[in-house]
Amino acid sequence: MTEVREDLEAFTAELFEAFTRRDQQRWGRVYVRGLLLDGGRKSVEPMAARLGEDGNRQALRTS
Repeated sequence: MTEVREDLEAFTAELFEAFTRRDQQRWGRVYVRGLLLDGGRKSVEPMAARLGEDGNRQALRTS
């Protein structure tokens, strides 16, 4: 599992490196992780809850 996580981090770092702001890069990586988690709904609110990012739904939404 550690190897998969490292591969995902490397992939998303490359994917979002064109974003100039660090917060955009971070939330882009969080969003991709959320899409890959188990769970039926892939809308922002359920993903934020599963990711533990409840207080930052808006930041997740704008990525």
